[in-house]
Amino acid sequence: QVQLVESGGGLVQAGGSLRLSCAASGRTFSGRSMGWFRQAPGKEREFVAAIRWSDGMTYYGDSVKGRFTISRDNAKNTVYLQMDSLKPEDTAVYYCAARAGPLSQQQRRYDDWGQGTQVTVSS
Repeated sequence: QVQLVESGGGLVQAGGSLRLSCAASGRTFSGRSMGWFRQAPGKEREFVAAIRWSDGMTYYGDSVKGRFTISRDNAKNTVYLQMDSLKPEDTAVYYCAARAGPLSQQQRRYDDWGQGTQVTVSS
């Protein structure tokens, strides 16, 4: 099992930036992929971005392409989500997730989840 702890959420004005962090511990990360998902009130959980731990290959949801960047720091076992040009519709609880396998945008394929961090974008 992998333990995941998110941080970095908060309140920001539209057009601003935030960087989320996901600190991972537990099983080895070789062969794993990490993902970010978000869930707004009254809506289903949505895929945001994913990264392959081994080589840093990335994959983004259409709604965040060109604005968000996912990255990882192997030495710190940490995944980041840099969010720029934020919009009010980005307001949600953001979750970090891990899976033993290739990149995926399907939340059901992820085995371990963090507790989430709230991001609120004011207009």
